[in-house]
Amino acid sequence: MISDGENWLRAATFKKPQWIPCGASFAPLLWHTHREKLDDLLLQHALMFPGHKKNPEVYDSFPPAYRAGETFRDNWGCVWRNDIGGLEGQVVEHPLADWSALRTYQPPDPLTKTERGECDWDKTRQQLADTKKKGWLRWGNGERLFDRLYFLRGFNNLMMDFATDDPHLPELIDMLTQHEIKLVNLWLEAGATDVIGFHTDIGTQKALMISPAKFRQYIKPMFKRIFQTVRAAGALVSLSSDGCLLAIVDDLAECGVNVQDPQLRANTLEGIQRVYKGKLCINLDLDRQMFPFCTPEDIWNQVREAKQRLNSPEGGLMMFAAVYDDITPLKNIEALIAAMEELCLKPKVQG
Repeated sequence: MISDGENWLRAATFKKPQWIPCGASFAPLLWHTHREKLDDLLLQHALMFPGHKKNPEVYDSFPPAYRAGETFRDNWGCVWRNDIGGLEGQVVEHPLADWSALRTYQPPDPLTKTERGECDWDKTRQQLADTKKKGWLRWGNGERLFDRLYFLRGFNNLMMDFATDDPHLPELIDMLTQHEIKLVNLWLEAGATDVIGFHTDIGTQKALMISPAKFRQYIKPMFKRIFQTVRAAGALVSLSSDGCLLAIVDDLAECGVNVQDPQLRANTLEGIQRVYKGKLCINLDLDRQMFPFCTPEDIWNQVREAKQRLNSPEGGLMMFAAVYDDITPLKNIEALIAAMEELCLKPKVQG
């Protein structure tokens, strides 16, 4: 039996994985709501959550930018506000809202700072070395890309920048590119030689936030420089983005993306099958907008149909469920886990 890490890499590179990698994530708000009931559920599903242990401390522990009524300034100078405890807030003050601030602005040094905390690269090296011994993926965090731009400028400002081809925009993008290349190289040097993940949130429910032409003019060159740095070192690129990205899937593949997580509702199962299949490994983001309002049978049917339409013996398919509300019933969460265990992970047990 191959390791989970090796199976993930096979799926990502179309090299015949033995099972479909899958997983689930739960917002702090959900832990706060369901508490030990959610813990007990995960303990009943050791195939999906091996080694899970109860940790009541997470029930009421909200990290910065997740605490209702608080504001928080991150290391980029962005001020976050939160109105719903347990969900991530939003940026309400943008350090580059006025272009005049760009002349003196300095991004955080990735040698010492993350977006919201401190770096200890010696500790990271040791953790990655331990990860390798356990057969797990050596994964680096490339942080944010397109979403970093609107955090810094403000969304409306940034949309006008693209619309008017503001002459400051290339300078801002180049600053972010240089920061990211430095960060990527630090991760690679520390031993994250399997995959580097990035977050970008460039889609809306129906289309990109900017036109495909503007994406290719401004953002694609940045993506290509950063992602090819990763690929040249022998690691894979995983890109996470909400929204509909169907118009730029070929561009993402050209830039060097190996794995991307299309949201099922925004891109549709038909669209994902038509545009993604065989080009990028699909880390399918199951329909989180459906979870609170459907039946367990609906969930089983969605996972089953996704597997039938998107899977192939060569690989190229992963699945995950992100439950970020506080109204999804436990029976639906259990259905998500049970369906993925049965339809995706069962060969792991049989092997």
